[in-house]
Amino acid sequence: MSERNGFMEREVQSWTGNGRGDFFAGLVSAFAVLPEVIGFTIVAGVDPVLGLYTSVIFLLLLSVLGGRPAMVSAGAGSMAVLVAPLIADHGLDYMFAAVLIAGAIQLFLGLIGIGKLMRRIPQSVISGFVDGLAFIILMSQITTFSENCGDTMLSISLMVGFIAVGLAVIFLFPRITKAVPSTLIAIVTVTVLSVVINAVFGLSGESRTIGDLGDLTGGWPGLGIPAVLSDASALGIILPYAVSLAFVGLLETSLTAQVVDKMTATPSDDRRECCAQGISNFVCGSVGAMPGCAMIGQAVACVKSGGRGRLSTLVSGLVLVLLIAFGSDLLGIIPLAALIAVMLFVCVSTFDWTKFSQDIRARDRNALCAAGMTLITFIAVALTRNLAIGAVAGLSLALLFWLVFGKDRTFRIA
Repeated sequence: MSERNGFMEREVQSWTGNGRGDFFAGLVSAFAVLPEVIGFTIVAGVDPVLGLYTSVIFLLLLSVLGGRPAMVSAGAGSMAVLVAPLIADHGLDYMFAAVLIAGAIQLFLGLIGIGKLMRRIPQSVISGFVDGLAFIILMSQITTFSENCGDTMLSISLMVGFIAVGLAVIFLFPRITKAVPSTLIAIVTVTVLSVVINAVFGLSGESRTIGDLGDLTGGWPGLGIPAVLSDASALGIILPYAVSLAFVGLLETSLTAQVVDKMTATPSDDRRECCAQGISNFVCGSVGAMPGCAMIGQAVACVKSGGRGRLSTLVSGLVLVLLIAFGSDLLGIIPLAALIAVMLFVCVSTFDWTKFSQDIRARDRNALCAAGMTLITFIAVALTRNLAIGAVAGLSLALLFWLVFGKDRTFRIA
């Protein structure tokens, strides 16, 4: 009985223990999710609204079912890259079926406790994973800037100016008050500034907005099982994609959860999180949405903005619901420059070579092996722009070190 009471107390605390911080972090997270998700849907070759559906499903379900409060999960880039060839060759129905099956596989793996196995990923690999993420965020923002800054000196100057204003607000506003996240204030400030400048000087169209990335409107999806699942020959095509989605999703989610655990000094429930990820992907496949998993950049943005509990992701999901239903026009006027500023701040906050430099300075075998794992993980992520490949590269090197040095009891993979 006491164990059950303790569980209920923790659940209540995860909803009510950080109300203001979670509310504002949820607002920031919702807007931080948007450009990445919309960009990934374009990579996958589907309408942006499908990525928004995925984000709503994941944020709402995981706020209740998930095992890691304040961890943002939505339509992630690694998953979009995996399904892009499937969509191109066979169409959306095959993707929906693959997502549904991937969800079922994740649910099964969660029930048998694979989350504990993923907890054995060395800290050095996690460090390389996080630094690789910072690099991806930086490069993605450079790409977003280059593709959307326009061809005239005026449009380029406007975007650079808006980014500079956003960064100035983010770094200076906390000196005034920390009651409201500076990232949210930056988004509001840059949006208002953009609207005023466009109205006064007639510069509409000179600065790109979220609305320029794609159609943000659409009806709500309906529940149904993809018809292609009844075709035995199609299953042979779908299954390899489903297995890849399941394992890549769980790998990124596990690594992201460990990062959030460290940032918040609180533990995750790995089995619960794996099962919840599976349920969310199963629902996405059933309603015609994209696959999803944890998004480490947005999770870091949520925590950096004060998020600690389940309310943060619930607020994010509800904000997206309201924006899809009523606010597509409002959403469309937010300058990309404001979101670039937020993600550049996340990049700066995320990048950390502290452990790597400590391992290099230590110069003993264990430390140098750890530094090698961090470096190879980072390099693999930087070269491929794929976090999952980076993690596999780091783990492969860890396995090689274990095979070579494992007989020595003084050897430790850290």
